[in-house]
Amino acid sequence: MPKAKSAEKQARASERRRLHNRSIKGKIRTGMRHFLQLLKIDPAKAREQGQKVVSMLDRAAKTRVLHVNTARRHKTKMMARMQSLAK
Repeated sequence: MPKAKSAEKQARASERRRLHNRSIKGKIRTGMRHFLQLLKIDPAKAREQGQKVVSMLDRAAKTRVLHVNTARRHKTKMMARMQSLAK
């Protein structure tokens, strides 16, 4: 347990940020899952969903919820799957 008042406040802020970041990461994971499911069913809708997920990844990287390279890696994998479907 923190002893100083400033440490208590920092602990509260850290917990708020952790929960916020966790919700963002969960939304990204859900979006990726939907994207992968749509690839099998409807490629046109999958492209639309992919654009939404790419936007979420970019925003998460910009606000440092995700590391920039992590977001880039996920985007690259998604684009590769869309390209393989186009062939």
